[in-house]
Parts: sequence; structure tokens; C-alpha cells
Amino acid sequence: MFKLQGIMLPSVMVVFAILSCTRAENPAVQVTLTDKWLQYGEDNHLRLLCVWSLDVSCVHASPKSVAVKHVGAGWIQDKLEHITFPDISGDVDILIGHVYYTLSGIRITKCDLPEPVLEFFQSTGLKTSIVGLNAALVGNWRTSFGIIHDSGSFDMAIFSVSLTSVVQLGRDPDGHLSITSIGCEPQVGNVAIQFHGGASFMFQPFVDHYKDKIVSVIQSNICPNVQTAIDDLESHLQAMSISYDVNEVLTVELPLTSPPVISGDDVNLGLKGEFYSIETHQEPPFVAQPFVLPKEPNYMMSVGLSEFMLNSASFGYFSAGNLQVLVNDSMIPPKSPIHLNTTSMGMFIPQLPKLYPDMLMNLQVYATEAPMLSLQMDVVEVGAQLGAKAFAIEPNGTQVPLFTLSVETRLSGKMWIVDEKLKANAMLDNITLTLASSEVGTFKMDALENVVKMGINLMGLPKLNALLGDGIVLPQMKQAQLVNPVLKLEKGFLVISSDTKIVQTNRNFSTL
Repeated sequence: MFKLQGIMLPSVMVVFAILSCTRAENPAVQVTLTDKWLQYGEDNHLRLLCVWSLDVSCVHASPKSVAVKHVGAGWIQDKLEHITFPDISGDVDILIGHVYYTLSGIRITKCDLPEPVLEFFQSTGLKTSIVGLNAALVGNWRTSFGIIHDSGSFDMAIFSVSLTSVVQLGRDPDGHLSITSIGCEPQVGNVAIQFHGGASFMFQPFVDHYKDKIVSVIQSNICPNVQTAIDDLESHLQAMSISYDVNEVLTVELPLTSPPVISGDDVNLGLKGEFYSIETHQEPPFVAQPFVLPKEPNYMMSVGLSEFMLNSASFGYFSAGNLQVLVNDSMIPPKSPIHLNTTSMGMFIPQLPKLYPDMLMNLQVYATEAPMLSLQMDVVEVGAQLGAKAFAIEPNGTQVPLFTLSVETRLSGKMWIVDEKLKANAMLDNITLTLASSEVGTFKMDALENVVKMGINLMGLPKLNALLGDGIVLPQMKQAQLVNPVLKLEKGFLVISSDTKIVQTNRNFSTL
């Protein structure tokens, strides 16, 4: 009858619509939503309260920020004028017989929406309460008493509707988020009816009989409607994907590793957060380590990303064979004193120009292991093991192998967030060159290593830092925007803490 399911879902519709539904031993990603976020979601749900519960078509499709407390009663009333309710039928014993009645065409003309109370409940639940919802309605009536038929209109007021609902959050076997109703307590305080037209004056004295029936019908239909809404949301959650292709090389899997954990002031979700090569789907030779996301009650939400997640992306690219590049002389600045040809390289390898005079060279650089990133307090460290195979290019285009170098390099840097962009700065800590094999005889590495190090510092790092300084725009969730996010580097993981701004982007569950 009186569809109040939207009242019971301020948390569900706001919290879980912005989260991608998300198995692994230890989670590589953790998301914490705090009580501050919950209360913001509570306020923002007021605008959606009558809309989602009564008529989803009145939600505008164009993206906009939800500004609830400033939405006037006239706006809500205009939307609710188009809502109709099922007919109510029954009979009243008036001592000399039964009067059969039907109330039809019932619609809301005004809705008084008190602010719902939303709170975390025990360890895996959410409790929503609303007290004192009032609504004014109008409709038509018709009666029959034997051969006497009559009809007219009526005004109805529903007073002091109260509702408390508790839902439990969980995880299904595939790692989807699940939601189950574990409690629903409705209460309708009173109903007032005024009949107009026809012989309404004859039936007005029996309003008390009508009221009991109407109150009973309304009250008995509240929780079934709440359950229907929860079932619909549960179906939507089960249909959501738990893996996503990031690009043509990588996919990421984000199932829940365990049921959500609720404390007194926040809810924590642990997600697998592992990248794979789409082609090989090979597991990396390392596992996710546990980490504890620090409490940040002054922010609405925090997202923790572990080293494992970032390194699984690196391994995904490595296992797909993507971490390699061919370097030729055209890629070296013209003003460089050293070029990639046998003549220029002769200062380091004297026999090279004698064996292959005045020839261009190519350098095939490739990762021999997946580069590994290490997160420390305020510092990011990256280690890479590379191979570099040199070739001389003969006049007919034939590539002749010359030598292979083993390259070990370590970089460190800082990361921060400015203007909703992730930015960084890197510096070279060390690079070591070792002659792995040679087709042109042995040669000393010291001078070559110093030149490579100088070239990286003078040309490579400035270009890299210019790119890192431009930053990467932080990904936005479908129905939320981050507000003033900050980044902290901890040992083994990084944390992005932020407030959020809810954005309504579409009109139904299917596109959340």
C-alpha cells in the first residue's frame, strides 16, 4: 500500500550504489565509510525518499549534485501529485446491513518528511528509523448498500507513520555484496478522512470503521514493500560485475574477501584487488599481506591500496610481455655528446668500431623480472631488473648481435594529491650495469655505467618528472565525487582519505 521502502534504504541506495560490488585471502584493497559519511548519506537521501520509494521516473537523468536540505516542499509536492495507490475495498456493518466501499484514485498532495536516523547496527548491519511521517491524500469513494450505489470524493490525512528497519550486509560465495532484511517494525499512528459529495453525510459517522481498515491495510503493506525493495537491490548487487577490463592488457578482480565489518562508527569492506594479464591470467609469485587501514573519522571515506595490488599490475604487464622497448638513435637528443652508433660507442668499447665501422645501433631493453614497488612511510621505492641487448645495423638492414647487459636500477619518490590529481616526483638512487654476454669481447663497464647514469639524471628523469608532475586525474565513482582528497604513504600500503559529494546520475538501479 503506502510504499515506504525508500525510507528504509538511505544507506543502501547511497552507500552501495557507489561501490563496485566486490575473494582473496588478504584484501589488497580496503574501503572504510565512516559515520560522517553515513550522516551525509542520510541527509542526501531525503530528496530521494519519496522519489525512489514512490516514482523513480521523477529522478532527472542528467548528472547533478544532490542538495537535499534546500529542496523546497513545493518541489516534492509537485512530484508526488502524480503518484497513485492501489484501491482499498471493504465493508462496514451498520447494524441494518453491510455497506461495501471502495476507495480509489488515491494520490498524495503533500508529504511531510522527517529526517531519518541511520546508524551502524552490531557487526554487519545497518539500522534505519523514521518517526512522524505525515501525508495528505485525496481520492474517490463509491459505496453500495443493496441496490443503493453512491460515490464522491474524500480527503485523507495519515499521521505519525513510523518505521524501523534493520538490514544485514554479507558476501555471497562469488564475492558479491549481499543484503538481507532481518527486522522491520512499522506503525501508523492515525488516519483522518473527510467524505464529500453524494450521500457522504450518511457515512461520515462511520469514519472510525473505515479508519481501522485503512490503518490495517497501510500498516500490513509497509514491510512487504520494504522487502520487495531490498530484494530488488539484492538482485541488482548479484548482477553487478566483480571484474573489469582496465585496458587491452589488464583486468582487475574486485570480489569481497569477507563480509563487511561494521564497528560503532564505520564499515570496512575488503576487496581482492588483483590485476591480471587478460592473455595469461597468471598468478604472481607473491601474495597479499595483511594491513590495517588507519581510522580517519574526520573524513567520510578512506581507500587503502596495498603494494600487492600495484605490483600485481606490474606482474600483469610483465607476464603479457609488455615491458620492453626498442631504443634507436633517433630517440636520443641531437645535442647529446653520445649517440647510439658504433663510432660513438667506441669510446667505451674500443673494438666495436673496428669490427663494425660507422653503423647505427639498436638497443632492445626488456624487463627480466616484474618491477617491484615498495611503499614506505612517505616514500615510494621501485626496483627493476632489466636486460639490454645491443645490435649493429648493417647497410642491408641486418641486425648483428653485439652484447647483452644486465641492468639493476632503483628509484625512489614522493606521491601526493593536488587538485584531485595524483602527482609524483622520482629520483634515481642507483643503477648497476653488468656484462651478461658479448659477441665482441669483454670491455669495462665503469665509464659506460657513469654515462648512462648521467643521461638518466639529465634527460630521462626531467621528462619523467614533468609527466608525473602533470598528474593523473583520480578516477571518479559512478555516483560520488571525491572532495579534498589527501594521500598518505604507510609501510606496505597507501591511503586516500576524502569527503564525498553524492551525484545522482540516472533514474534506476540498472545503471548504478
